[in-house]
Amino acid sequence: MSTNWMELIKKGNTSSAAAALGNTGIAVLKGIAAAFSGSGAMFASAMHSIADAINQGFVFLGSVLAERKPTPRFPTGFGRVINLFCMIAVIVVTIMAYETVKEGIHLLSHPSAAHHFWLNFIVLAISIAVDSFVLVKAMKEIVHETKAQATGLGVVPAAIRNVGRAAPPTRLVFYEDIVATLGALLALIAVLVTQFTAITIFDGLATIFIGLLMVGVAFKVGYDNMVGLIGVAAPNEIETNVARVILADRDVTDINKLRVVQEGRTYHVESYIELRKGLSLADADDIKFRVRDSLLTDTNISDVTLGIIEDNGVADWMEPGNEEAVRQ
Repeated sequence: MSTNWMELIKKGNTSSAAAALGNTGIAVLKGIAAAFSGSGAMFASAMHSIADAINQGFVFLGSVLAERKPTPRFPTGFGRVINLFCMIAVIVVTIMAYETVKEGIHLLSHPSAAHHFWLNFIVLAISIAVDSFVLVKAMKEIVHETKAQATGLGVVPAAIRNVGRAAPPTRLVFYEDIVATLGALLALIAVLVTQFTAITIFDGLATIFIGLLMVGVAFKVGYDNMVGLIGVAAPNEIETNVARVILADRDVTDINKLRVVQEGRTYHVESYIELRKGLSLADADDIKFRVRDSLLTDTNISDVTLGIIEDNGVADWMEPGNEEAVRQ
C-alpha cells in the first residue's frame, strides 16, 4: 500500500473505524446467542449490530476517500463523497430495520420462550459495555471536531449541543450507537422479562421497537446527508467565526458578501471584503492573501475565495441573529 493511501487512512474518521470493529465482534456474539437461545430481541439486536458494522465500515472508507486532495477534474475536492457513503449506510439500516420489525411481528403471532439465559445475559452485557465505549468516543470526537470546550461529564451535553456541526461520519456513529446502546439494554430487559415472568409477548414488542429505532436513525442520517449532498450553509456560529477572522484584519472595514458552504466535514468560504480607501492594487492584493491565510489556519476550512472592493461607507455585514453589525 502506497504511503499516500496510508496517510489518507490515518486521516479517516476514527470513531467509525472503532465502531466498525466493535460492532463486528458484537454481531458475531449476538448472532451465536440468538441462534442458540431463540430470543427475538437478541436477533433484533444482532441485526442492528450487523447493520452498524457494515455501515460504519462503509463510512470509514468514505471518510478516507473524502480526504483526497482536489484535482483538475474535481477542483472542489471530495468532501461530499462521505455523504454518498452515508446514504449507502442508510439503505443498509433500512433493510435491516424491515427484517427486524418483520421478525417482531412474527414473534407476536407465535411467541416462544427463549433459552440459554446466561449466554444472552453475558453477550448483551458485553454489547452494552462496548457500545457505550464507542458512544463516549463519538462524543469526544464531536467535542474535538467542533472545538467545544468541555471535559469530564461536560462532554455529554457539549456533544448533544454540537452534534449538528460534527462531520457526517461522526454524527452517524453518534446516532447509531445511541440506538445500539438503547437496543441492547431493551433486549436485556426483554431477556429478563421472558426468563422470570410468563409475559412472552414482550420479546416481540422489544424486537419491533428496536426495528423502529433503526428506522428513526435511517431517517435522521438520510436527511442530514441528503442536505449535505445538495450543499448546505454552515451553521451560524461557523459563519460568525469566519466573519470575525476577516474583520480582525486592520485593513478590512466591512464584509460586503459572505457565503460559507459545508463540504463533508470541511467548509468553503466565498466572500467580498471591503478595504479602507486609498490603497494601491498591490497593497489590496497583499491584504487579501493575508486574510485568506488567516482563514486557512483553521483546519476545518479547506478552500477560501476572496474578492476585494473599496469601502462603500455602509455597514453591510450583520452577525446572524444580531441586530448590530460586528463592526460599525
